[in-house]
Amino acid sequence: MNKKSFVVLAVLLFSFSSYAQTESYSPFDTYPHPGNGYLDGGLGLNWIDGQLYYRFHFMPEVSLGNFGVGLNLALDINQNGNIRKEDFNTASDYLSIIRYIRYGLKYDPVYIKLGALDYYTLGHGSIMYQYNNSPSIDNRKIGLVTDIDFGSFGFESIYSTFAEAGVVGLRAYVRPLKFTTAADIPIISNLEVGASYAADFNKYSGVEIDTSYIPSLRVPPLPVPPTPVVSTVDKGRMQIVGLDLGLPLIRSSMFNLELYSDFAKIINYGSGVATGVKVDLNGLGILNASAKLERRFNQAHYIPSYFNSLYEIQRYNVDTLNGAVSSKATLLSSITNPDNGVFGELGLHFLGVLDVIGSYQRLDKTPDSGILHLVANVSPEGMPFVARAGYDKLNIGNETQILKVDNNSYMFFELGYKPVPYIIVSMVYTWTFTPVRDANNNVISYLPQKRIEPRVSFVYPFNFGQ
Repeated sequence: MNKKSFVVLAVLLFSFSSYAQTESYSPFDTYPHPGNGYLDGGLGLNWIDGQLYYRFHFMPEVSLGNFGVGLNLALDINQNGNIRKEDFNTASDYLSIIRYIRYGLKYDPVYIKLGALDYYTLGHGSIMYQYNNSPSIDNRKIGLVTDIDFGSFGFESIYSTFAEAGVVGLRAYVRPLKFTTAADIPIISNLEVGASYAADFNKYSGVEIDTSYIPSLRVPPLPVPPTPVVSTVDKGRMQIVGLDLGLPLIRSSMFNLELYSDFAKIINYGSGVATGVKVDLNGLGILNASAKLERRFNQAHYIPSYFNSLYEIQRYNVDTLNGAVSSKATLLSSITNPDNGVFGELGLHFLGVLDVIGSYQRLDKTPDSGILHLVANVSPEGMPFVARAGYDKLNIGNETQILKVDNNSYMFFELGYKPVPYIIVSMVYTWTFTPVRDANNNVISYLPQKRIEPRVSFVYPFNFGQ
């Protein structure tokens, strides 16, 4: 571990020690309690890359037992009274009005979710960590997650999108000693053995760029960017297989301690091993906290957590401004030397008021290899303010550049004030991406997009038991 990585992890550990949470909780999965729900709607102004739109949004959520439903209808209307065409130009845009339909919560015995998959981790995260199927607001996707734990065995799975070929992941696991006379022995009876497979069936997932871009002649502005002319090598779909072991040393209602080790192999490329420890604290509903520290041993041509939060942006990109073409497979091929790394994650769930999770990973010798993930939600009951934020940053070189928002960043921030109960006046800032499509309406690239939205929302909670 180099000095910079140690400093960053130390900052996360001590500065964000109050930001720990149980692994079964994510700030993006804060659903109403069973029998509860709320109506959320409002009006605002939305500046998208400097162009003004009038915005209407309606985002109710409701939970009935283990079932839950959330809607997300947002209309951006220009000054001529027309709905912004990018809001509803694909079938997925219409389907995504249903933000999610779910049964259970992550790490429940049964968890099923259909809709937007904001951040999903498969197993310990060596293959897929915080994967987001819709990092672009203008290219929303509908996916499916199904996780079932039968006690002695189970599985986790993800299908990223129904609209096109995309990412698929499956992890099956077994607790073998549960089938023997050792089933009642503390500690070792919970030994878990898992096997994973993940693949991207998108046609660009295995494309490597082996020559510079040759731009075609164009006279701007054109309604559709030209099809790039590049020399490529297609190695087929990107596929990753893995094996893992997990051994809970302490498991109680208040404290969990687990050791684990993962092996992952990217087909036609390299492999890596990760060994780590997880700690969970359950403070009787007052403070739930967790910490995770992992050491990674990586061969050449291997990237840990290959399917990450911005994978959909990294997969394949044509820069229509300067003619550059890039792909994640090309990046994978360019890593010619083994390089170990470190990963740390911390989080907190405090009294339903503060929810924060943060993680950072970096390779020892590879420059621009830092990856940061932060999410926070502050909504104290009875207080007149709310705040929430999320930030993902890839290719971090010098840690002083962490907060520099660029093409490798995704960010949102909202700060709101309640002048009266049920009314929130807030400012929302989003740094996201907009898709660039070819003549056949296929997404060939993404460009950064800035959204600034002052809004007034009406949020009314309700309880079916009253």
